[in-house]
Amino acid sequence: MFSSLLTAVIFIGVLWNVGGNLVINGFGLVLGIPGYLVIAVFVYSMLVTAAMMLIARRLTRVMEDSKRAEAELRAIGAHLRERGEGSATPNRQDGGRRTIGAALDAVIAQWLAYCWQLMRMTLVSHTNTLLTPFVGLLLCMPKYLAATMTLGEVVQAAAAFALVQGAFNWIMDSYGRLAEWTSSANRVASLLLALNQIDRSGSTDTIAKVDESASATD
Repeated sequence: MFSSLLTAVIFIGVLWNVGGNLVINGFGLVLGIPGYLVIAVFVYSMLVTAAMMLIARRLTRVMEDSKRAEAELRAIGAHLRERGEGSATPNRQDGGRRTIGAALDAVIAQWLAYCWQLMRMTLVSHTNTLLTPFVGLLLCMPKYLAATMTLGEVVQAAAAFALVQGAFNWIMDSYGRLAEWTSSANRVASLLLALNQIDRSGSTDTIAKVDESASATD
């Protein structure tokens, strides 16, 4: 994130100086937009980031469900191993296979959902990577056609536009890692809450037993 901030700060100045102002004449009005390329890269980056957050909004939940399904599969496998599945009766063997088969199907289903989320995220990120240089060039075309910007300045502004937009895309590029961190934090928080509930229930049972003992003594 620090690297992205430095890149954005450095090349926003380049983009502002090279792009300059855009003057629009229409309906008898003259509208000047100062630093229009900087404004455009802000808006474009916000749209791309919003698209990523919308498409991958279920990623954290899918990761949590995938980890939960894997944990259940490991727990069922450990239970079957401890029960001695190899020396069990045929009926118990069939029941164990059905149980672990259902758990394995749940794991596969969650992994398919996870892969689908990754495919959608990849589609958004790669589409943005391909479109960004063209968007920068298209934004510079009006000034180039009006002969207020040279071809070299167009190329320089388009390159700066792509660099600034890539820096602003830190959230989009890191969305998978942020979702993974959030899912891990949620799982740890759930575990801590469960442990706190166990502690509270244990304390309540102890107090109840003490009260019962006191009542019996009285």
